[in-house]
Amino acid sequence: MQLIDIRHFTSISPAQRREWLSRPVLDTSMLEQKVADILRTVRDGGDEAVQHFTLQFDKVAPEPLQVSEEELAQVEVSEALRSAIHQAHQNIEAFHRTQHQAREAVETIPGVRCWRKAVAIEKVGLYIPGGTAPLFSTLLMLGIPAKLAGCKEIVLCSPPDAQGRLHPAILYAAKVVGVTKIYKAGGVQAIGAMAYGTETIPAVYKIFGPGNQYVTCAKQLIQRDGIAIDMPAGPSEVAVYADENANPEFVAADLLSQAEHGPDSQVVLVCLSSRMAGLVQEAVQRQLTLLPRADVAARALASSRLFIAGDAGQAMDLLNEYAPEHLILACDDAVELAGKVVNAGSVFIGHYSPESVGDYASGTNHVLPTNGYARAYSGVSLDSFVKKITFQQLTREGIQGIGPAVVEMAETEGLRAHANAVRVRMS
Repeated sequence: MQLIDIRHFTSISPAQRREWLSRPVLDTSMLEQKVADILRTVRDGGDEAVQHFTLQFDKVAPEPLQVSEEELAQVEVSEALRSAIHQAHQNIEAFHRTQHQAREAVETIPGVRCWRKAVAIEKVGLYIPGGTAPLFSTLLMLGIPAKLAGCKEIVLCSPPDAQGRLHPAILYAAKVVGVTKIYKAGGVQAIGAMAYGTETIPAVYKIFGPGNQYVTCAKQLIQRDGIAIDMPAGPSEVAVYADENANPEFVAADLLSQAEHGPDSQVVLVCLSSRMAGLVQEAVQRQLTLLPRADVAARALASSRLFIAGDAGQAMDLLNEYAPEHLILACDDAVELAGKVVNAGSVFIGHYSPESVGDYASGTNHVLPTNGYARAYSGVSLDSFVKKITFQQLTREGIQGIGPAVVEMAETEGLRAHANAVRVRMS
């Protein structure tokens, strides 16, 4: 990890602050053209194009694309994994169920009632990566709130393995969640299929889920055609604040748990002393050698950042400016400092709150804003699967009471027809 001494962090220039807190930047100009070409081909070619690109990129062309009821019924996972999935499902459902909001009507003046109603998005698409890390946990994070919200059609796409099958854990999670249709398609072609529809895969109104830079680019491009996505996304990241009482082994494990996601993941550590920084770095080196994905984690660590702040206040200023996807407060006064967090996707408070529990089973959602988007975006929640429609109802008394104000404002803006729509009712 790279040690950056910032004992005088608040006195450095804004340009230096931006440089130290920047994420890795990718040149996406060529990437965007390739992705756009694939999307266009899928839009025009349907199932045949999806099969073509699946064969090209995944070296297999499943036939049919849709997972059959028989295939789903035969899926088997271990008893231990089955139990873990159900426990996670219970916790995630319990947390998200509380996000339902009762409809409340407000009478702004006598005879004028206004209210807002949450209506489920009818058709949603979930993209779940496969490969070396089949993220069935993300299927729980997306499928459970989609079901609670009342989405009528929940479509799942995930890339097939070399035998043309989906990972058993993904299929089992899909059964538990209640996904309506499952397809063996991944990458850009899956995003295009759910965006535009094919002979087999239905078009949806909003697409959720993580993916590599190609999938991320595809999601951004389909927005131009009016298809909604969950949020802007980049590589996964974690920031840890460790005071002098932090356990270096805990902190190192947290940093490595994020680094093993991928070589473009970023980890940030903020300490108050060189002593703690050194202890954590030693623990990272020891633990790294024991990981099956050590090579991936090591590449991520190469672009990581380790800061030394002068005090807790300076550390929190730095972390709020960085706006991490995950923020771990490994310190004795974690509860107090948590109240000072204004920019973060999800916060883990205290020495015994690893990011991993949020990734899997505590109940909170792990689909979170990255790349600094936590300054303005929230993670996925029940609200992500509904739209809020406003209503208003006026009586004769209501139009008489509010009418003069509306007429005056409309006339001033030069919109005579607006004013007349009120006048004819008042008279």
